[in-house]
Amino acid sequence: MYQIMDLFCNAYSYSSLYGIAGKPKMQRTKTELNNSVEARPHNLFLGIFLIVVAALMISIQDVVFKLFSGELTLWQIFALRGFIAIPMLLAVLRVRGASQGVLRAALGKWALLRSVFITTTFLAFYGAVPFLSLSTVGAANYIAPIFVTLLSAYAIKEPVGPLGWLGVVLGFAGVVVLLQPGTDAFSPWTLLPIIGAAFYALAHITTRTKCQNVPVAALSLSQNVVMLSAGLVISVLLFLLQPHGEIAQAYPYIFGVWSEVGLTDWLVLALLAGFAIVIGMMLAGAYQAAPPAIVSTFEYSYLVFVAVWDILFFGIAPTIASVSGMALIVIAGMLVIRRKGGVSCG
Repeated sequence: MYQIMDLFCNAYSYSSLYGIAGKPKMQRTKTELNNSVEARPHNLFLGIFLIVVAALMISIQDVVFKLFSGELTLWQIFALRGFIAIPMLLAVLRVRGASQGVLRAALGKWALLRSVFITTTFLAFYGAVPFLSLSTVGAANYIAPIFVTLLSAYAIKEPVGPLGWLGVVLGFAGVVVLLQPGTDAFSPWTLLPIIGAAFYALAHITTRTKCQNVPVAALSLSQNVVMLSAGLVISVLLFLLQPHGEIAQAYPYIFGVWSEVGLTDWLVLALLAGFAIVIGMMLAGAYQAAPPAIVSTFEYSYLVFVAVWDILFFGIAPTIASVSGMALIVIAGMLVIRRKGGVSCG
């Protein structure tokens, strides 16, 4: 799910700061701004179609991940998925003639730091998936724009505006309603996607301030390398430490060692790797075809899809509290996204 906003920030982090001939926006004339906007393609149907299909594919990917979580450990999935995804990505880049200089850019310190933040985000998200409904995890993750707004105000001193602060308040209220802290309905696992959203915001701030000129392909490669490394390092640590006790036995998905990988497992891993590449292309196409303020509104269709999958695959019907919380978070996210003309990635 995070991939939706991630591609938006990758593709527009530079263009939101720099425009014609790399000139900062604050130094550009009104005529240049108007010409720049008019020069962008505006195919609303194509942009909306691509983002909705991408959201559908991401929701299906998350269902596969949730169903698959009982077979392999989280770290094993991350490592093996990386082994498949990296060669696939490099092959796509070579076919498109875009592989030159990508590796050096991918291993730059700021690209790697951003990838550490993104990897932490995904670990938090998928760490919570087996224990919560996809609707709850997805809605909690969508408070990322709220964290971006706060970091923009206090870390890089960007103006937030009344709509931005209203979005922060509504987003916080939505999280409280959704997670219901202090009641029997509260689960400590719900804290994981919130932590993931905070690291996702850090990734976007890093993208905006340090990675404007890094190609999207390099950021994607860097992210896959770090995720592969994280899976391998933590797997080795678990193998050496051999955690035991009630907690380790209760959560083998997190504390277990690698399981034997069969043909079906490899096919699922290849499917997940393929999903990542195809989704990335569709997301890039969506934000290239239509204005980001419009496209980003339709990315919330993800919450509709996962709500349906929760009912069909897991027998989890949304409650009044969860629907109300999700609605508040969606409204908050849209306010934050639109507070400055639709550019919300920090």
